[in-house]
Amino acid sequence: MMKPLRDCHVLVTPTSYGRGDASVRTELEAAVGKVTYNPTGKPLTSEALRELLVGVDGFIAGLDVIDAAALAAADDLRVIARYGVGVSNVDLEAARAKHIVVTNTPGSNAKSVAELTIALMLDLLRFVLDAANDTRQGGWMRTNGTSLEGKTVGLVGLGAIGREVARRLQGFDCAVLAYDVTYDAAFVAQQHITTLPLDELLERADIVSLHVPVLDATREMVNAAFLAKMKPGSYLINTARGELIDEAALLAALESGHVRGAALDAFQTEPPGKDHPLLRLPQVIATPHMGAHTDSATHAMGRMALADCLAVLRGDAPRYRVI
Repeated sequence: MMKPLRDCHVLVTPTSYGRGDASVRTELEAAVGKVTYNPTGKPLTSEALRELLVGVDGFIAGLDVIDAAALAAADDLRVIARYGVGVSNVDLEAARAKHIVVTNTPGSNAKSVAELTIALMLDLLRFVLDAANDTRQGGWMRTNGTSLEGKTVGLVGLGAIGREVARRLQGFDCAVLAYDVTYDAAFVAQQHITTLPLDELLERADIVSLHVPVLDATREMVNAAFLAKMKPGSYLINTARGELIDEAALLAALESGHVRGAALDAFQTEPPGKDHPLLRLPQVIATPHMGAHTDSATHAMGRMALADCLAVLRGDAPRYRVI
C-alpha cells in the first residue's frame, strides 16, 4: 500500500534549493511529514548519501554521487527528482532495479547557462578578469583584445542550451556553426545556422562551445584527436559537464599554443583543487559550475523538481520522467 504523502520523508541536497524562492521549501515542508536538507553545503559522496537515504521516500537531488552503493540502503525510495538536467551522476540501472522513478528539469537553466557561455567568450577574448584584477592592484594594463564580432562560433550540441547560445550570438554578428545528432530544422533556418559534421566544425570555428550531455559517446569526446582538429589559435568553452573533456589532453593543447585559451565551468572532479594543472595556466578561466546559479534558473529547477517529486509520492505521473 502506498504511503500517504503526509507520512513521507524527503531528502533535499542541492545547496541552492529555495534560494531566492523560499516558497518551494515551505510548500514541500507543508506537503510531507519530514524534510532533511544537505548538512554539508556541497554535493554528497556515495558513502554520505547512503546514510542519509535510509527511510527516505523522495529525493530532490543535486550533483551527488548517486551510484548503486548509495542506493543500496534506499529501500523506501520511490523518486529521485534531479534538480537540473543531467543524470550522469545517477546510476539509472540501479534505480530501475529498485523501481525508483528518476526525473529531471529540462530547459530550466538553458537561458542562464547560455548567458554564462557568452560571458566566458567575452572574457577570454577581452581579458576582462585580468584587466580588472590589475586595475584593482594599482595597475593600468593595456590590452589588445579580440572582438567577438564576426567570429565563427561552433556549437557542439544544439539542444535547449545550444539554441539559447545561438540566439544570443546573433547580436554579435557571428557566423554560427552547429553539430548535433538531430536538429530543429525550423530553428536552424531562422537563426541562419550552418550545420556541419563535427570534424569540419572544428576546423572552421574560432570558438568551440560544448553543449552536449554526458553519454558513452560523449564522455571525454574532447580528447587529443578532437583538439588536434580544432583551428590553431582557437578557444574552447565548456559550460556543460567536466566528463566531456580529457583534461590531460586539453592541458597539452593549451601548453603547446594550439588551443589559445579555455573557459571551464565544469571539471572531472569538483572542486578541482587549487593545484589542478589547468588552473596554473593564465589562459584558462575557471568558474565553479555556476551556469545554472541564477534566480530564474534556480526558481524553475526548484518548481519542476518539487512538482515531479510530489507527483510520484502521490501516485501520479511526473511530467519530466527519465526512467
